Amino acid sequence: MVDQPASAPLPPPRAKQEPVAPGKVERGQVGNLPHTFRPSRSLAGFFGELFALRKEAPLWQVLLSGLFCMGLCFGLWWYVTSGGEPQNRILPPSKGLPSPEETFASFPSLWFERELTRNFVVTLRRLALGFGLAAVVGVPLGVLCGCFSRVKAFFLPITLFGRNIPIAALIPLSFSLFGIGELQKVLFIFIACVAFIISDTARAVMDVGTYYVDTAYTLGASRRQIILKVLVPLAMPSVFNSLRLLFGLAFGYIMLAEIVKLGGEVGGVGDLIITSQRLGQREPIILILLLIPVVALLIDQLLFWIQRELFPYRYGGAGVLNAGVRAVLQRWEDFKRLFFRPAVTAELGVPPVRKPKAEPGATPDCKPEGEKTL
Repeated sequence: MVDQPASAPLPPPRAKQEPVAPGKVERGQVGNLPHTFRPSRSLAGFFGELFALRKEAPLWQVLLSGLFCMGLCFGLWWYVTSGGEPQNRILPPSKGLPSPEETFASFPSLWFERELTRNFVVTLRRLALGFGLAAVVGVPLGVLCGCFSRVKAFFLPITLFGRNIPIAALIPLSFSLFGIGELQKVLFIFIACVAFIISDTARAVMDVGTYYVDTAYTLGASRRQIILKVLVPLAMPSVFNSLRLLFGLAFGYIMLAEIVKLGGEVGGVGDLIITSQRLGQREPIILILLLIPVVALLIDQLLFWIQRELFPYRYGGAGVLNAGVRAVLQRWEDFKRLFFRPAVTAELGVPPVRKPKAEPGATPDCKPEGEKTL
């Protein structure tokens, strides 16, 4: 009898594994990858945190990134203009780009001899007058366009024309209409900005939810009260933010307005650039172009602080200016009540309701004595 070979021992039964829920990753794995193919946790976490989608970066990272970009640009500028002699440079001065040393060496002459500070003040004054006039005219018209569709249709050709026409093409027209004095420069900024202000203000008013208007109508508010008490306050944060951004746009337009100056008046920053170009001095031009963004950034930060203080519920902030505006408006309402009737009764022509005097011998429920309740 032939011996049967002994059968191999059976492997021990494997432990029953619970099914992994969808989206659940077991320990030691990244998705369906085994442990041996798992990337470094520290490296993946670093890049994941660095390039997180739409996540606000800390302030120190924002400053560091900006300084790195500026250093990279200045380093590239220094590299292409270095080399000592002009003929040894990658980009010689004849191409229009002096070195950083040559550019900053012209600062004392620009500051003292050509009165850089005085020209900056004149430019900012013209900008404030022109843009302020555009805001005074454009914001009320934008509110009306956002409230009434027929008013919007009436101003639509003007806004389309003002938003799409090349602004430089208006310079000869402004010279023929307003001359070459101070009035031309202020009105040039006004014409360049008013169409944008009307459109952005109308859009901000139209974006206010309809349920606010319906609620105000339910509470008995009139049309004027809805515009002044509901639509305008709710739209003002967006309107102010739009004005702040358009102010930077107007800063670029003022250079076009200062191409020509009258007599011995201070020409402004734009005139300094044009004069330096005619004299073939490229260093002052580049230095002014570097200073303009710095001044614009300081003004923008000031306006952003005002914006935060006026609308702390929207942009954050202590709300100091908001409290001051509320106090002034409350004092104005108290002053109006001294001379005018309440708004609702005045509009309806109904005198205020007065409580009737109680009859002699009447009980608190206004029923004469002796009258019995059924």
